[in-house]
Amino acid sequence: MTRDVAESIGLGRPQGALVRSVESGSPADKAGVEAGDIITRFNGQPIDRASDLPRMVGNMKPGTRAGITVFRRGSAKELSVTVAEFEQEVAKAATKPPQAPDDRPKQASPAAQSLGLVVAELTPAQRKEAKLAKGGVRVEAVTEAAQRAGIREGDIIMAISNIDIGSVKEFDAVVAKADKSKPIPVLLRRGELASYLLIRPAR
Repeated sequence: MTRDVAESIGLGRPQGALVRSVESGSPADKAGVEAGDIITRFNGQPIDRASDLPRMVGNMKPGTRAGITVFRRGSAKELSVTVAEFEQEVAKAATKPPQAPDDRPKQASPAAQSLGLVVAELTPAQRKEAKLAKGGVRVEAVTEAAQRAGIREGDIIMAISNIDIGSVKEFDAVVAKADKSKPIPVLLRRGELASYLLIRPAR
């Protein structure tokens, strides 16, 4: 976590390990950990850097239960995870079918336009491909502030300013109320990985 992102989401200081993705059926998945969570404590021990976490987990015997503290959307949550033995998986070459071109007109609402974004509802096929049960809007086009922040077409925006986004309507409502004088934290999914970016609206 960078200092700017940590401050903008209310974490205070850069600490913890950002969960980029959660394997389906894994101990973390069963414990309720979500992509985008920031693990700040493991088994009572603070995590200052992401590199601390593998070492702490590696020191525990498989089958042991451990408490973890995650920072999610502006507040801390306590979860319990059972440490399992690591199983090396053979990487499978994934071939994706070609996507049909999207001929829908791309229009930005005034709220989205202020950030340089055009977003759309996720189709059932896109939601299935991203392995999302709920939430998120797809970035259809990027310009200006959003482009400078590093957001790309095809990204899925999951939350803005610690508020979950479930539809274009919710996206517009959150962006309309956001303080444009400060960097706006965005939690997004790119492929199967989650990350935080900061949009700095033009003044």
